Amino acid sequence: MTSTRQNRAAATRQRILQAARELFVSQGYRATSLREIAAAASISHPGLLGHFASKDALLAEVVAQFEDENADAASDYLEAAEPAALLFSELAARNAATPGYLELFAALTGEASAPSHPAHERMRERYAHMRELTVDTLHDAVFHGVIAPDRDVAGETIRNMAAWDGLQLMAQYLPERVDVVELLEERESLWALPAGWRESTPAETASGPLPVLAIAPDAGDAEPGYVSGRRRRAQILADAMQLFARNGYGDTSLRDIAEAVGVSKSTLLHHYATKEALLGAVLAERDTAIGLLGAASGAHRAADMLRSLPDGAAHNAVAEPGLIEVYAVLSCEAVPASHPAHDYFALRFSRSVDYFAEMFRLAQVDGDLGAHRDPEHEAIWLVALWDGLQYQWLYDRDAVDVAEQLRAHLDDVLPPGER
Repeated sequence: MTSTRQNRAAATRQRILQAARELFVSQGYRATSLREIAAAASISHPGLLGHFASKDALLAEVVAQFEDENADAASDYLEAAEPAALLFSELAARNAATPGYLELFAALTGEASAPSHPAHERMRERYAHMRELTVDTLHDAVFHGVIAPDRDVAGETIRNMAAWDGLQLMAQYLPERVDVVELLEERESLWALPAGWRESTPAETASGPLPVLAIAPDAGDAEPGYVSGRRRRAQILADAMQLFARNGYGDTSLRDIAEAVGVSKSTLLHHYATKEALLGAVLAERDTAIGLLGAASGAHRAADMLRSLPDGAAHNAVAEPGLIEVYAVLSCEAVPASHPAHDYFALRFSRSVDYFAEMFRLAQVDGDLGAHRDPEHEAIWLVALWDGLQYQWLYDRDAVDVAEQLRAHLDDVLPPGER
């Protein structure tokens, strides 16, 4: 009797997971309610809660199923592969071909970045486990001569995992521009070269003026409304940015922001109809500030401008850790095309890649970037790496130094040398 009851409970639990998986994929995680999942699984809402206490816990279990399937696939690949084979691109191809995997993994990566999230510790352990497995794989590849012996295996592991996460997210916003498998294959081939290797490429001509970093959506010539209204909106943005930086997005309510500004919640909603709309404005304001900072940095060569990026990353980690969490959560959450912030992030990624592609092109003209590297690919990889490092940092701030890893990457891509 007990066995029958347990089997029935296990079958019900699996039915719930299957219904959640299908609805999360078709509608998006945020847009799906527990009641919809219960109805699809032919169970009552209270009955569902007897198996899963929250939607977060359900998401974590759905993604865990994907991860278990991935682990089985990786074992199969390893058994059939040649010694020291690098299988990252093959696993990426499998992820891309698995309906819903990329969307749900992105959702969990962002959602669980807050320490209070029920899946935070599980994701933190996943990153640690993946680092351990990847380090072993790369050491074996070095031993067999697949990877150059002077490569820092621990650092390459962190950077490859980070860029892979970032690429999987970017591919959902820029599917025509980001090919995860191609880029991973290309990076695997570059590991065969010594760190910082660059063929002799003398400068062709003076590269000309550097582009301006402008990744925020256009705001127009001026905000509409009276001066007092514009001043109030500026105050709301400033106070919201401070609260998001201190407490993060999830733990800051509209009521908290209204109290900080000194207005009623209804007045706040008059200027920003939803918390997501306010967050979008905060991120646009932050992106604009970053663009102005880049324009004023004083570098005259593209390579020097690019090499200065880790300094900004170090500053952000110290001064704005809450905003890193805000960006991580929303950029992952906004993957479904129906999300109000989806177009914002699609435009942001597109403009970021455009800017860095031009910077790398200019660096190549100057002779600082080797001819064997593609400026567009380097731009995509850099944006993906930076985002992925920030995700890893949110899960383990002691294990990942974003600025240090960016600096190591740029030292490889743009090695200092005689000009």
